[in-house]
Amino acid sequence: MASTAAYDEIADWYEEEFIAGQRYGSGRDDPLDLDGLLRGMLGEGEGTCLEIGCGTGIHAARVRSLGRTPVGVDLSGGMLRHARGRLPAARADAARLPVLDASVPAVLAMMVHTDMPRYPAVLAEAARVLRPGGVLVHIGVHPCFCGGFADRGDPDAVVIGPGYLDGHWTKASWTDRGVRDKVGATHLPLPELLGVFTAAGLVLSRFAEGGRPTPAVLAVRAVKPHRAR
Repeated sequence: MASTAAYDEIADWYEEEFIAGQRYGSGRDDPLDLDGLLRGMLGEGEGTCLEIGCGTGIHAARVRSLGRTPVGVDLSGGMLRHARGRLPAARADAARLPVLDASVPAVLAMMVHTDMPRYPAVLAEAARVLRPGGVLVHIGVHPCFCGGFADRGDPDAVVIGPGYLDGHWTKASWTDRGVRDKVGATHLPLPELLGVFTAAGLVLSRFAEGGRPTPAVLAVRAVKPHRAR
């Protein structure tokens, strides 16, 4: 595991400025409807919900309000420093989870897939640690309308340029107030992203979008099937 992670350098900015200006809960303070997507996709339950790429742990309270017990992993020690007190968390590579096979009922990947170039391996690990019948919830930037190819400077007229069809890493961004221009992001076109779930052996069960008038977030709920008898 690398001694540093990309988010280490911006962890304090992320916690004190970026997230402070994007607290989500309802209405005007949650323009992407992250709260509604998380509630609708994860739903009420019990037992451990493992959040991969938990960052500063800002989603833990919402997971806990659904009756679940949040536990996190993240590669960035700087981000985990801010997560203390929000949820139990370990510094680990999401593609090599320190978790037993078939041991958790739910896994959450919240706004992280563009930070994980090895997302296929990450979802394979998520499938490994899920119990049969367990759910994986992915909520991430919309692959069709967000990326280095998308200019969202005018929310009423998103301009899509060349680049959507090419899986790539980039720091290109329409704004200098976000994360992409600071640490970069990996892009997967929609068919490739959905194929990652099926390649991991998960069954796609539900989809939703967040953000208006053009969606900025895509949510996916997938289930680990029971073995055929």
